[in-house]
Amino acid sequence: MLRWYVGRAPVRFDYPIAKAMGHQKKTRRCPILATTRVGDGSIHLGDRSSVEPIPRSFRARRAQCTIARMRPGRILRIQLVTPAPPRSRAGNRVTATRWARLLRGLGHRVRITTCLDPRPTDVLVALHARRSAAAVAEFVSAHPDVPVVVVLTGTDLYQDLPRSAAAQNSLALATRLVVLQSEALRSIPRRHRLKSRVIVQSATRVSPRRRTCEQQDGRYFRICIMGHLRAVKDPFLLVEALRLLPSESRVRVTHLGAAIEPGMADRAHREMEADPRYRWVGERPRWSALRTLARSDLSVLTSRLEGGANVVSEAIAAGVPVLATRIPGSVGLLGQDYPGYYPVGNARRLAHCVQRFESAPPFRRELQDWMRRLEPLVDPRRERRAWVQLLAELA
Repeated sequence: MLRWYVGRAPVRFDYPIAKAMGHQKKTRRCPILATTRVGDGSIHLGDRSSVEPIPRSFRARRAQCTIARMRPGRILRIQLVTPAPPRSRAGNRVTATRWARLLRGLGHRVRITTCLDPRPTDVLVALHARRSAAAVAEFVSAHPDVPVVVVLTGTDLYQDLPRSAAAQNSLALATRLVVLQSEALRSIPRRHRLKSRVIVQSATRVSPRRRTCEQQDGRYFRICIMGHLRAVKDPFLLVEALRLLPSESRVRVTHLGAAIEPGMADRAHREMEADPRYRWVGERPRWSALRTLARSDLSVLTSRLEGGANVVSEAIAAGVPVLATRIPGSVGLLGQDYPGYYPVGNARRLAHCVQRFESAPPFRRELQDWMRRLEPLVDPRRERRAWVQLLAELA
């Protein structure tokens, strides 16, 4: 049985192809083949050191069907436009980088830009309806027949759409709209909902390598909060909740994220001096942030609005329970009946949830079981299938 590599995934072929390559029917071991496609459309197969042509007549129907399932349509030149600059760890850039990797894995050619690139493009994917509005309008004007996908962020959905003409124009020009969780569909005008699709951000499972709360025997109870220091994230709500916890609480908080807005860094330093249980470590590489998350007993989301927080997907993949503000961006991922919600901006209610999680094992197990049931939602294969389906629609 031969293996023909389509992209990175091996596809098995049966005897007709093996015979075309000169292998006998009884041969058990055949070389692993690479593939190339030349201008006349013929396919070349060969081992790692050489490439040999196969006549078009030997393209078995089974081979054609398998390739069609793995790579629907032709190879596309996809341009991802994001307002976040290179090397930024902002959510938009993280999403764009992960999607570029996913789409390249499907065999497409992808480039990430911060403004419109004039090179030939088969599909434009624009993150942020308002901030990428100029690029969307320019591209549609120059290429009216090329599909455009606009990805709506939390700022788009819950701030800009009602009052921003630029954001509304992006929705009107888009061939497809993408949101990151199902509750976001409610915020899209009815006339655009038919062309809207939900693609939940996936996350790779992280090995915890941490002690659970029951095993700590008097050690600290670790809470992780991941989010840049911006007013919309309400970054110091958890600090206010710490002051309301009883003196015997073993809680220790690690806050990861850059100080985006003026004065945030100074306040974070003041909070650390006032309460040693709180530690702000600033921005960290992704691998370091995920390791901190996996070693935590609890993650807290304090945002006032989210389009579909990537940190929630990462917490689900890591099996770390989340206490989250009850906002559409959380409900669309965790579900309406998730027991770990608290009202936006309510430090007292958050403190109550933290204390309950720390001291009540049944509540802790309930959240842990809920997160385990949500793991299929953030499976990378699910996100990959969603993109394959979306690109097939555009084709």
